[in-house]
Amino acid sequence: MPDRIGALLDAAVTEGRIPGAVAVAGRGPATLGWWVAGRADALQGRPMHGDTVFDLASLTKVVATTTVTLALAARGRLRLDDPVTGYLPEFTACRDAPVTVAHLLTHTAGLPEGRPFYRWCGSRSDLLRGLRQTPLQAPPGTRVAYSDLGFMTLGEIVAAVTGGRLEDTVRDLVTGPLGMISTTFVPNGPPSCFAATECRADGTAWTGIVHDDNARLMGGVAGHAGLFAPASDLARFAAWWVSDDDAVVPAALRRAACACQTEGLGGRRGLGWACPGDGFDILGGRWPPTAVSHTGFTGTSLALDPATGLWAVLLTNAVHFGRDYTAVQALRRDVHAAVTTLATRTA
Repeated sequence: MPDRIGALLDAAVTEGRIPGAVAVAGRGPATLGWWVAGRADALQGRPMHGDTVFDLASLTKVVATTTVTLALAARGRLRLDDPVTGYLPEFTACRDAPVTVAHLLTHTAGLPEGRPFYRWCGSRSDLLRGLRQTPLQAPPGTRVAYSDLGFMTLGEIVAAVTGGRLEDTVRDLVTGPLGMISTTFVPNGPPSCFAATECRADGTAWTGIVHDDNARLMGGVAGHAGLFAPASDLARFAAWWVSDDDAVVPAALRRAACACQTEGLGGRRGLGWACPGDGFDILGGRWPPTAVSHTGFTGTSLALDPATGLWAVLLTNAVHFGRDYTAVQALRRDVHAAVTTLATRTA
């Protein structure tokens, strides 16, 4: 059955649906399979490798921002029901309504999904000024609306709480303790280390530089995007998340983060994560109802189930071929379905 997943990836590459991919699946600390296919850079014909580093895009939200926020909460440095203005008093929209840290984590703050600040802002400070002044589109706690702006705000809360930079706090509290040695914002290394993302007007591709325009204007470090990692580090993260290890974030708090917090609000979100039945759910009912998932715009995804210990990492550079997500969405569904079959056969 491991060949089924490999065959799915090979077919997607051969048929030109994605440039390449790295996938890993496991249960608890055990790895069930590892697959590599295609090219890291189609323009240069550079092959994909198991240790290729990917721009995680919105996986940053769960791997970095959600996790570091929960780590700070576990240490008593913040509380999830605290108002945002207690940390960021200059955030006008959050002053006009009782927006809490939990609202940001569950995408129920009422903030818009996104704004192209990069089109009219010339610097990080300009962007943050625009973020602070962005009005709410709905009263907090009344509806789910997936929001980059909410996680950008969370990144600024982390910096305000610690008095340091988001990237340093993530390294000190999350990636360092978990041994995710190659996971970082603003990575170093030659282009050959990275999966290329979208092609630019000059015919080259973004490679080792964050794809998200707002994150790039922020210097590559933001709460909603900007993290880079290889599959091995995400496998380590997923195996830890489903474990009983109380390091970094207590296991009980991680379980609570995977429980739906937004019933009746038009979406099913945990703290950071998408729960089964949410509009962003990629598991299609094939995983247990206790499973959660998240995706990234560049073509990345991560799924895990604390109840059974099952987890899967699927990293593609689909955006290298453009922004039509039909193919990668179908591939995600097929691969994650195959992972559950693999897990059953190896139980």
